[in-house]
Amino acid sequence: MRASSVTAMLTRAVVRDWEWWRLPKLARWYVGALPLAALAAIGFAAAHTTWSAAELAEFLLLLGCGLVSVAATPRISYGQGTVIRDFLTVWVLPIAILLPPFYAMVAPVPLLMLTQLWVNKGVLYRRVFTAAAIGLSYGAAGLLFRAFPASFAGGAIGTGKHALTWVLAVTACEMVGERGHHALIRCAIKLSDPRIRLFHLDVNRETLQADFAELDLAVLITVVVALNPVLALFAVPTVLLARRFMMHAQLLAKSRIDTKTGLLNAATWESEATAEIARAVRTRSPLSVALIDIDHFKAVNDTHGHLTGDSVLRAVSDVLRDQLRDYDVVGRFGGEEFVVLLPQTGEADALSIAERLRARVARLSIPVSDGDACVRLTISIGVAALDAAGGEVTDLLTAADAALYFAKQAGRNRTHVAASNISLAQVVPIARSAPGT
Repeated sequence: MRASSVTAMLTRAVVRDWEWWRLPKLARWYVGALPLAALAAIGFAAAHTTWSAAELAEFLLLLGCGLVSVAATPRISYGQGTVIRDFLTVWVLPIAILLPPFYAMVAPVPLLMLTQLWVNKGVLYRRVFTAAAIGLSYGAAGLLFRAFPASFAGGAIGTGKHALTWVLAVTACEMVGERGHHALIRCAIKLSDPRIRLFHLDVNRETLQADFAELDLAVLITVVVALNPVLALFAVPTVLLARRFMMHAQLLAKSRIDTKTGLLNAATWESEATAEIARAVRTRSPLSVALIDIDHFKAVNDTHGHLTGDSVLRAVSDVLRDQLRDYDVVGRFGGEEFVVLLPQTGEADALSIAERLRARVARLSIPVSDGDACVRLTISIGVAALDAAGGEVTDLLTAADAALYFAKQAGRNRTHVAASNISLAQVVPIARSAPGT
């Protein structure tokens, strides 16, 4: 009895630690209800399925191809802030079209289990929810295909006009399955965080291009498998190559981005800054640079740990993204130091922008990992402006660094401005200083 009580206590403790409980109430019930609905649909479909050894063999062949495709998915595909394209559903569509709906409903389960165990260990409730969303959507797609008249679609692809209408029916079903499970997932995202603007997630060049490629591959594989299931083996390399091509932009972006903050890394920032400075010199336009350093950052790491330190870096990065203009160039310069290039910005305006950033960061309250305490922090900023006569990126950085040094020496939590004429590489700091309050 005592052992049973201990087991129950441990079970309750583990269940309370599920990340699912951290969702808002409405999102929590929605995310929990959909897998239950999928489970009920699978049970109902199983009870109304006429089992066939040939259909089971075809299912296992397609599932095996899907598992190979999933296992070959690069882990980098699951980076934060990116559109994940594992092309998993290109194997679910032929199952939905050519086999009873039960198979389409259960196919996502092993595919996402392998993803979780082998490719990327994500949040478990999200994997379960995604499997349910895909299963229900493609189960509905399979039922839709069977609702078409046999003269338009039917069990065999046929030839001539019938082959064309059959493909059109498959395409319509893929759109139902793809858009259906995307809509279910987007709804969960919106319920979890109403501030997210879903339009920007769905309507951009990369997403639309990937959606079209996924639809095209799914339909083509379905046609090939309808002709002969063994031909599915030849589709696997095609899927892998297509996915690799779709990841090119993502891989290129990752080479430019600092992984902890999502800002430009130092090399990319310097490259873009050099081009902007050359343009400013050529057009005789104002331009400024701000060098930002988090005060006493080492003490944060030593006191609260590196996880909290990472949270601090992300919080400051979020402030920079939110407070700056779209055309400002923001990067992480290393450690706790950030750098901002401000095109079309003279010394006075740069000082005003830097002060706004400093004041905004000073109002932050960042929760400590594994605790109820919060970290308050400040930043020091050195600003250097480029005059119309000319200049180099190293001149600006040297001047801004000198100004930052004086800001820290003067007590931190303040902004300091270097002399604006740096075109002759004469760095004369201490033009003006704005102390924090």
